[in-house]
Amino acid sequence: MATQSQFNSKQEYQEKVKAQLDKLNAQIDEMKAKANQARAEASVEYHDQMEELASKRDAARAKFEELQQSGEDAWQDIRSGFEKAWGELNQSFEQAVSKFQQ
Repeated sequence: MATQSQFNSKQEYQEKVKAQLDKLNAQIDEMKAKANQARAEASVEYHDQMEELASKRDAARAKFEELQQSGEDAWQDIRSGFEKAWGELNQSFEQAVSKFQQ
């Protein structure tokens, strides 16, 4: 994720975040398709991982929506909450990718 100083406006930041969320959603959908093709005994683990990813994605999206609704003076404060949710989502995503590649 880009550093705070790289974004001069709320709008620029929102556009960047939306693009990142859209990309991650596509990657999660791709992983779901792979999970559906996995052997039956491994499928449960993959589906659990996908549920965790979906939950964290939803949390990040909620923070993004909060950011969108914020005023110009408050968006920097809300941004830290989004950054935390985004970090957790990315960490879970990387862990899931690692398991799929094994």
